Amino acid sequence: MTFSAIIPTHNEASNIGQLVHDLRAYGGPQLIEILVIDAGSTDGTPNVARQAGACVHQSPKPGRAAQMNFGASVATGELLYFVHADVRIHPDFNQDIVQAVQSGYESGCYRFRFNSPKPLLRFNSYGTRFPGIMSRGGDQTLFITRILFDRLEGFNERYVIMEDFDMIVRIRKVARFAIIPKDVLVSARKYDTNSWLRVQVANLTAFSLFFLNVCPTRIARTYKALLNYR
Repeated sequence: MTFSAIIPTHNEASNIGQLVHDLRAYGGPQLIEILVIDAGSTDGTPNVARQAGACVHQSPKPGRAAQMNFGASVATGELLYFVHADVRIHPDFNQDIVQAVQSGYESGCYRFRFNSPKPLLRFNSYGTRFPGIMSRGGDQTLFITRILFDRLEGFNERYVIMEDFDMIVRIRKVARFAIIPKDVLVSARKYDTNSWLRVQVANLTAFSLFFLNVCPTRIARTYKALLNYR
């Protein structure tokens, strides 16, 4: 089983080098390529990624769903592993994913914990051991077989936000979805400029609008209006 790691980026120069290094260190011979799909970074992300050993492509269209679909279109692996640039992967990802696929799971993700000791963030992390869709997210990384990805026709690019949730909902309708009982490490940077409560309100609002089939552009606009960004 061969892997293609696909990383959508936009101004992630401070994170991408370490992620590419870790993927190369832990991927083994099955990891045949690390594809960084950039969306017009201005901070040198593509150069950092190349220097770390990734193959860098410029996405024809902005947006994470479009970037990941483009990455899948140039990938050659039998299994696609989508990873956000600010995530620290689990060292066992190769063996874990192979074992999950051999056990009949065509797709799945990890649990996560934040790179912060704050008790409320540990509470959030604990929730990722449960199967509910509100406990999922792209930060948990996502593996999926090429066959299933193509069957689902990839990510729905209409979703300029919540694209991972839409994909997981569709996966679960047709295939078994694994939650690997180990943690990836997720950045708590969103909480550096927003209170825990503010982020929860923004997340709950986005989920509510998602389940009400509100236009994704409106969801994105509402979500960003609720949060402070650096």
